[in-house]
Formats: sequence, structure tokens, C-alpha cells
Amino acid sequence: MNYKLPGDKSRALLSRGLPHMRNGLRYQAASEESAAKGFKPPAQMIVGRAEGDYVWDLDGNRFIDLQNGWATNPLGHCHPEIIEAVHLAHKQYGFQWEHPLRIELAEQLAQLMPGKALPRFSFEVSGTEAAESAIHLALCYTRRRYIISFSSCFHGEGLGTKMVSAYNSDNNLYMEAWAGGVLKAPYPYSENIPAGMTQEQYVDYCLWYLETHITEFVVPAENIAAILIEPGLAEGGNWIPSVSFMQGIRRICDQNDWLMIADEVLTGVGRTGKMWAVEHYDVIPDILVAGKHLSGGIEACAGVAARDEILGDNPRATAGSTFAGTPGGCAAALKTLEIFERDNILQQSMALGELAAQRMSDWGSRYEIVGQVRTLGLLMGVSFRAPEGVAEDFHVARSVRDAMLRRGVWAICDNEAQVRMYPALNMAPDVLRQGLDLMEEAIDEVQRKGVTAGDYPPMPSGNVGF
Repeated sequence: MNYKLPGDKSRALLSRGLPHMRNGLRYQAASEESAAKGFKPPAQMIVGRAEGDYVWDLDGNRFIDLQNGWATNPLGHCHPEIIEAVHLAHKQYGFQWEHPLRIELAEQLAQLMPGKALPRFSFEVSGTEAAESAIHLALCYTRRRYIISFSSCFHGEGLGTKMVSAYNSDNNLYMEAWAGGVLKAPYPYSENIPAGMTQEQYVDYCLWYLETHITEFVVPAENIAAILIEPGLAEGGNWIPSVSFMQGIRRICDQNDWLMIADEVLTGVGRTGKMWAVEHYDVIPDILVAGKHLSGGIEACAGVAARDEILGDNPRATAGSTFAGTPGGCAAALKTLEIFERDNILQQSMALGELAAQRMSDWGSRYEIVGQVRTLGLLMGVSFRAPEGVAEDFHVARSVRDAMLRRGVWAICDNEAQVRMYPALNMAPDVLRQGLDLMEEAIDEVQRKGVTAGDYPPMPSGNVGF
């Protein structure tokens, strides 16, 4: 299998989008500049149909879906039971603010939260809105001015979440004056750590930075409201923190009377094999942000869970919007949680994660271009490094992702040196094996033949990422 991508129908539609889509004006110049370096146009497609573990493009090519709607379809695409539940909710309630499904869902979520310690829930539309709501909640509750976030973190594309995110320095341009209440701290990656340090030493350094450097030289501890952390640095490359780091953050928060906010938009609701990623670390946050998986990829539904005293009486912390907690969104979430329990989805996720970890375990030793393989359940990432003579590590990652797509496997690679995978939590094991087999073929091809896509831009499609 080696698809010609984009196919004729996808190419025609992408061409129609050039006059209208974001970055369409610079596409021609950027592509010419990249072609002059010897790079080739990347494979692209536009989805024409989706079902279960697969998507099909407009030209009828089938792809194993490891990007999964940016980690939004925990039970595969277009689950019929969730669609039916949403349909019935629309028929019964239309669009309303007040309906019984809100309370039913809040009740269920309270029982599913870590340690059942976060009984209050505030509805939002998206993970971005929910993260911003959580930050505002923490500031208003503590009556303090500063939030700590981490290098390479990503919490959304809203104005507030852009200020706390540190995905890369370019994303922070022109935001400096707005982000005066945000303190950035290092996140202890498991590669590219400072020379001469072990992984354990670097974790200790990162905790020291939070506990000592910031409070002694940047901002007094009594003016810091919270630490905002992803318990799996998702958009930044699926970096998985150590137990000592996560427990260290909990300890520091407790010692300083700071709140711990866990952004579980991508890692939560089964992605790591547990309902919440923090459960791997025996840590209970004060505030938890949920989204993506929550409503099965059918309707938007997100929100913030918090300790009783934080969200039970905090009148300054306003939240919610017109489309937060809609009947359709709540119905989708309730049905998703029902299927999770009925079909043992967490066990399936954990078993598939073990399968993937085993299948990829020797890639780092077999392929020079593979930097590291990372898995926690089905939170999966492979980082790449450039061989001598290739300027950028991310050129290698993009070329691998390109070769995967041409073989019929869809994964994620932004302008970072990682390929990220988020298969459905109930993906058929044989389908996952096939997808990883094809991924290894793609890695082998790039190692033998070299970089192809490089920095050649995709034709604008309206997507935030590529």
C-alpha cells in the first residue's frame, strides 16, 4: 500500500481553500523556499468518512486512525449508541440551559474523580475554556495573582491558555505583556536533559526550581495561587513524568498552600489505562480539567471538577457559556461513561497500551533516527533525531509521519520532533498491530532513504495543526 496523496478529490478541495484558509497567502512562497532545499510536498488528505478504527479520504483511501480526532474519540468514530443518545436528547430537550442531564452527569463524575475528592463540576464547551475557567477559579479562591505552568505545556488556543502555555517560544510572541501573572518552570523531559545530569537529578532540579528558585528570587510563595500541570505532556510530545515529580508537586503545593490543577483534557477518561492519569501517581489534585474523551467525540462537553470548598462557594469565579453543558453534550458523556463501565474500556486501554509498548520496545536500539519511545497506556509518542547532515530533528519526524500516511496510517506530527499516536481505547488489537507494523516500515524507509517532507508546508485546510 502506497497511496498517492493528496488524491485528486482532496487536492481539488485543498486548492479551493487556498484563497480562503489561514496562511493561504504565504503558502506559495513557503513551498517554493522549501522545494529549493530539496524537500517534497507532504502527503495530505481530507476525511470523507469515518467509522470505528478507520477514516477514508475523499478519494476512497482507507487509513488506520492513530490521531483519533486529536484524541477525541475514545470508542472509535461515530459510535452508534452515542449518536442515538444525542439524537434522543435533541428530540426531547432541543437546546436548553436547564435540563436534568446536567445533574445526572455531575453526579456520575463526582463518583469517578480521584479519591472521590472533587465533588463539584462546572460545565464548559471545550478543554481550552475549561482550562481558563480552572485558572480563574484558582485565582479567585486563593486571592493570589500568579500561576505556575511548565515548559512545552499546552493548555489551549484561547487568549488565557496561550498565555500559560509554553509549547514553543514562537507561540508566546506578542503575549509577553499579557502574561505577567504566569511563571514558567522546567518540565523534566526524559531526554535532552542538561549535560552531566541523570534523569533523577534533573527531576530534583525541576522540583528545586519550583520550591526554592521561584519563591526566593521571582515571586513570594504567598502570592502564588496554583501549579497547572499536564500529568502527561501531551501536545509537547507525550512526555510522561516520573512518580517522584508528580508527588513532589503535590508536596510543594501542600507546603505552600498552593492549589494543584491537573489538566486532564487529553490524558483523562481512560487514555492512560486509568480513568485519570494522576491515578498512576497516587496524587489527588485540587482542581481537575476534563474534556475531549468525555463525550465520545460526538458532541462538545468539557468542564472543571474541584474540591467542595473551591467550587461550592466562590462567587467571583464566573464560568460557563451558551453552549456549555448542552443536552446533546451531556447525553453523549453519560452514554460514553455507561459504555466504559459495561465494556471494561479501561482494561482494554491498558491491554492495548501494553501491546503497543511491547511492539515498539526495540525501536530505539534498532533505528538510529529513533530517540525515544514513550507509552503510558495509549498515550504514545516516538521522538526522532536527525542523522548527521540533516539540520532539524522535526524534519525526520515529519518525514516518518508522511511515510506513514502514504501507507495508510494517520498519526500526528506538528513542527516538533515527535510523532504522537492516540488510538481508540477499544481499537481492535490486530488493527493496532497493523498500524504499528506500518509505522515501523515508515521509520525504516526514512532511515534508509533520508528526509523527504522537511519543512515543506501543507496546503492550508483550516486545521490548527497538521
